[in-house]
Amino acid sequence: MSSAADCARSWDAAAAGWNHHSTLIRPWLQGITQTMLDDARIAPGMRVLDVAAGAGDQTLDIARRVGPHGRVVATDLSPGILALAQANAAAAGLAQVSTQVSDAQALGLAGAGFDAAICRLGLMFCSAPLMALSSIRLALRPHGRFSALVFGPPERNPCLRIAFAAARKHRQLAGAETGRSASPDDAGALMSLGKPGLLHELLVDAGFADVAVRSVPAPFFASSAAHYVDFLRSSASPLMALLQPLAQSEQQAAWSDMTEHLRKFDIPGGWRGPNQLLQCTAVSPA
Repeated sequence: MSSAADCARSWDAAAAGWNHHSTLIRPWLQGITQTMLDDARIAPGMRVLDVAAGAGDQTLDIARRVGPHGRVVATDLSPGILALAQANAAAAGLAQVSTQVSDAQALGLAGAGFDAAICRLGLMFCSAPLMALSSIRLALRPHGRFSALVFGPPERNPCLRIAFAAARKHRQLAGAETGRSASPDDAGALMSLGKPGLLHELLVDAGFADVAVRSVPAPFFASSAAHYVDFLRSSASPLMALLQPLAQSEQQAAWSDMTEHLRKFDIPGGWRGPNQLLQCTAVSPA
């Protein structure tokens, strides 16, 4: 089982790529991000916790909502990606943003009394998501709100299913064991929280009230399948880690194989990859 340090190094390696591809990520998630922040009822002057914040695209949206009298604490396991988040906030003139290197499963913020917390596409990477949700609830004040996004099941996210299938095939061709998170719905993998009812159950077990979970279509637009795979090969830490043991020529063969299979989603003038996300909202009880 990978350690927290291994996971941090893996995301450090993907940090620059994730930040570089913000021009793809932002339009993909912008609408549902705003809905997530609406559901968390983020308003001026609030103190908000952003868990698994990554390079901080949504952190900037939160900071603009809370304004100069509010505060946003962005946490992530990866020091490298948090450094980019802090730099992006500074470049935007948002001094109300601070960062903290923390494992979502052990935030160490119990009793902090945040007004709201969000987590955009981070919870599914937790090998113990119940611990993460409990840690988040303990950081909220009574009646504080939580909203998050995770990937839905593999059958509703065919692009990721195709990419992982190609990566697993090429590891097997090279005689390498696939190991943990070889499948996108393994514990701690991209679609690990996509099983119907699982996220709702975990939120209730973590002590949240007024739990609601809904599915949201989130197609990914790129100029071509090759453009999408270029995003994956520099930003998708789980795929990068899966192919890392292979020789460069073997990795390139895997990426090329993915590209060929993903061309099925070509549209006139570009590429449109189907995705389904799950959005949850919940409240910390009194």
